[in-house]
Amino acid sequence: MNCVCELLSIRYPIIQGGMGNISSPILAAAVSEAGGLGTIGTGTMGSDEVEELLLDMRNRTSKPFALNIPITVTTNFKEMCELAVKHVVPVVSLSAGNPAPFIPFFKQNGIKVICVTASVKHARKAEEAGADLIVGEGYEAAGINSPLELTTMTLIPQLVANVSIPVIAAGGVGDGRGLAAAFALGAKGVQMGTRLVATKDSPYHERYLAKLMEANDTGTVIIGRSVGKVRRVLKTEYSDRLLKAELNGIDTDNFAAMTDENKHRIGAIEGRLDEGFINGGQISGLLTSTPTVKELFDEMIGEATGIFENLSSNFNTLMQKGL
Repeated sequence: MNCVCELLSIRYPIIQGGMGNISSPILAAAVSEAGGLGTIGTGTMGSDEVEELLLDMRNRTSKPFALNIPITVTTNFKEMCELAVKHVVPVVSLSAGNPAPFIPFFKQNGIKVICVTASVKHARKAEEAGADLIVGEGYEAAGINSPLELTTMTLIPQLVANVSIPVIAAGGVGDGRGLAAAFALGAKGVQMGTRLVATKDSPYHERYLAKLMEANDTGTVIIGRSVGKVRRVLKTEYSDRLLKAELNGIDTDNFAAMTDENKHRIGAIEGRLDEGFINGGQISGLLTSTPTVKELFDEMIGEATGIFENLSSNFNTLMQKGL
């Protein structure tokens, strides 16, 4: 059995990325029911709202799932940690900050810990602090990203070479080819967000899905470089406004107001794309269909299996020819 599947008690080594304030038990439960690890993200929500999501999640599935807590984004971090224990959440994903001081708390309460990192230095520190898994996120990924801007292709093999715990690849993965590539780089699984939005189980606004289907290879853009708050979003009227504001020297506070999680909800859930943004990874240009999550996972595993079988056959043929 794949070590990630065994560790997390899931069928497929596929994890849903945290989606902040647009996190949905509908989609997360579909991921868990399909054999992956669904995720509820806390974003900037209050503890009461997150607790409602956790209760809803429990009503929808008995399968394992995770709670993603972005450390420097969440305003009530301690309360979120307590909710994880109260509701016996089996896995916690820590991102956007230093997880080391908090890992022992979760471990003492029998909770597996995933740490999202974007550099070897941070991955090593997370492992030393007791993390069970490392998610290496390249800047191809949707949403908030590291200003280091390392790609998944370069980041994952370096993480694998420098930590002994399993590494999960995130950023630019959306089909069986991406899954196979992640394994080839040394990862033991993948984390996805954008691809899961474009499924029949997605609860988001039809305009969001339409934008994903329309996107090409250059359909996303990085905002926030000028203020040190890197985020990848889909190109829309609102993202154009954000980029123009940056060119005109917008300050950090005003940029934060234009990109807070309420603006994300306005775009993704309400579909008002002229008033709010929508996250999208570079994988958006590959999206051509909206299967169910179960269909997507089955297709990915089948495609990746076929790729490795074909590669093995081709490699054996080359070896026999002495090439």
